[in-house]
Amino acid sequence: MRRLQGIARALREVAPDRRYGRVVAVRGALVEVEGLRGAARIGSRLTIDADRGAIEAEVTGLDGDVAHCLTFADPQGIAAGARVDLAAAALTIRPRAAWLGRTLDGLGRPVDGRGPLEPGATARLVRAAPPPAAERARVGAKLDTGIAAIDLFAPLCEGQRLGLFSGSGVGKSTLLAMFARWTACDVVVIGLVGERGREVKEFIEDDLGDALARSVIVAATSDAPALMRRQAAWTTLALAEHFRDQGLRVLCLLDSVTRFAMAQREIGLASGEPPATKGYTPTVFAELPRLLERAGPGLVGTGTITAVFTVLVDGDDHDEPVADAVRGILDGHVVISRRIAERGRYPAVDVLRSLSRTLPEAHTPAQEALRLAARRELAAYGEMEELIRLGAYKAGANPAVDRAIRLAPAIEALITQHKRTAARPEALFAALRTLFAAEDGTRETHDDTL
Repeated sequence: MRRLQGIARALREVAPDRRYGRVVAVRGALVEVEGLRGAARIGSRLTIDADRGAIEAEVTGLDGDVAHCLTFADPQGIAAGARVDLAAAALTIRPRAAWLGRTLDGLGRPVDGRGPLEPGATARLVRAAPPPAAERARVGAKLDTGIAAIDLFAPLCEGQRLGLFSGSGVGKSTLLAMFARWTACDVVVIGLVGERGREVKEFIEDDLGDALARSVIVAATSDAPALMRRQAAWTTLALAEHFRDQGLRVLCLLDSVTRFAMAQREIGLASGEPPATKGYTPTVFAELPRLLERAGPGLVGTGTITAVFTVLVDGDDHDEPVADAVRGILDGHVVISRRIAERGRYPAVDVLRSLSRTLPEAHTPAQEALRLAARRELAAYGEMEELIRLGAYKAGANPAVDRAIRLAPAIEALITQHKRTAARPEALFAALRTLFAAEDGTRETHDDTL
């Protein structure tokens, strides 16, 4: 009798929609499963038996009786005929404040060796929809980032989404760490998608430093399967949404959107999707806005997600497909120039090619006037820079260029800073004001002498 009661209890605990299938083929990263007809959906989660334990997977395509699946781990060890369990619910995480200071993988599992994560009370969908456009709050006031080039020329406002566009090896990660350390916010959520394995610990310990205490990091290194890399980006936004809905000011840093797009391209190609622009599949350009639009102001009365997304431009081509698509979605873009980095000026922000769509409202009228004046001097110097360096420009030929030659180096020095030293916006604008006043006073004295 007790045995029958135990069997009945076990049957009651089994979800009524639980379904099972079998692996029929493994083609590279793609696993084909039969037996789930009518139950599996695109995005459904699976668990596949393998010789080294269960492997989690996701349905990425359907073809009649066959479900095409990709795994979150290396598919080695999966055999034909292996049992496949279909999960009843979509993937969720249960964040809480105790997760601050921890490092997770794309599925929300700890990877920092500091023990398990205690789940929070509320489950949150990893792949959620952006808030309704008509119900969202507006972008808020300017945030001080402590980065001189940003605070002066491309200010960041609460709830804004900014893109960092650059080639490889010119200081993106260092600039992100500067955002994390000094930006005025309550919580920082950092997604490292496709990052080099050795750099994750270096970023956390060397670059992030004390800011780790208010941060949650989601990491999926470049050797992780495409599904895990894509999942890491979604989990990063899900964590940011959790803290936003608690009324907090969240800074979300995602490095990089390009590697998210590459992961989606791998998934699409493996599922039989045809390549389109430069090999990127159509779903890449459908997924980008779904990801990026999750950041920004929340519903009226909730917190905000201020986001900085990095874009790794292929061959320093800022018009390549992913960069072009992302630039059209975000609220501003900051260009990090290899040419400026080679000159030794860091952060290597090209202020003439950078734009914040919160201008001019982000600055006071006096600050905006100073910004425009400084930008004009840098533009005038940039147009004649090659001639000046070659010694082909003769002083006195153009008064505007002569003025730019005197002012541009001082402005460049003003936006040059060490990664451990924060800038103060008030001091920056005061220094600009003093610089222009000194130049105008010198010019007036010279004119009076004449």
